[in-house]
Amino acid sequence: MAAVAQLNTAVNASLRKAILAAADSRRVQSLVRRHGMRLGAARFVAGESLDECIAVLRRLNEQGFHANTTLLGEGVLEPGATEQVVAAYEQVIDRIAAEGLRANVALKLTHLGLEIDEELAFANMSRLLRRGSFIRIDMEQSQFVDATLRIYLRLREEGLDNVGTVLQAYLYRTPEDLESLLPLAPNLRLVKGAYLESPEIAYPRKADVDEAYARLAETMLAGSGHVALATHDESLIDRAIRFADEHGVPRERFELQMLYGVRPQLQLALARRGYKVLVATPYGPEWYPYLMRRLGERPANLLFFLKNTLRG
Repeated sequence: MAAVAQLNTAVNASLRKAILAAADSRRVQSLVRRHGMRLGAARFVAGESLDECIAVLRRLNEQGFHANTTLLGEGVLEPGATEQVVAAYEQVIDRIAAEGLRANVALKLTHLGLEIDEELAFANMSRLLRRGSFIRIDMEQSQFVDATLRIYLRLREEGLDNVGTVLQAYLYRTPEDLESLLPLAPNLRLVKGAYLESPEIAYPRKADVDEAYARLAETMLAGSGHVALATHDESLIDRAIRFADEHGVPRERFELQMLYGVRPQLQLALARRGYKVLVATPYGPEWYPYLMRRLGERPANLLFFLKNTLRG
């Protein structure tokens, strides 16, 4: 049994590495993009236009869900391009408000120019937050964690409380990061982690990531602020719910987040039990890297994706 487990771990690690490498491959991306959303990405991405996305968000609300949306894209390297991204996000924020949707925005700071200049990303983020809606700053590869947290803290220091961010369970540093943030009563999303990181800075084994996730979730629930638990793992969800019940954590203090198109029946079941379920619903033409990282989070998702694609 131990040998089988080791083999499965090795196979999953190899698959994950291959999937994540493909996510950054221009050649593979060019090949796949020629076939567009027909390959099955439409099951996981809410279209390529804002109009298509708004229709999906409205339908999710009608089903009892909350939602967020992201304009897919990252790694903007030209200052002028960030202006286009900010303008696009302003349109998204205003459209959500005008439609009266129970939805908000999540975005990556590299999409706002973080790789160009930290001050540029900070200014762009501040500009968007001053429109008044809640925005969550997504977390990216490990080299961006410090800058992301610095920007989050600066925004909070300026009195912009309508902002949240994300912590990744697979990074060894995350418990210390969480401890430093808890006095702010932050709005934090907890994820396992979707990037290929060195075992020197991140847990390589799924079991270790799962245990780290559970411990962090309990620390967050026992603390202050709002907790967004982003996982499709029923055992982790059940453990967090048990902890919340046993410690009298009100349901208004936490929510469960899942990806659009992944385990929709579980999403419905949790919503019907009275839990706030938020469905992360990205859109945009740059869907390929996003999709590949979602598959890389857990290589078993690749079979799930292929099965859905073949059904189409």
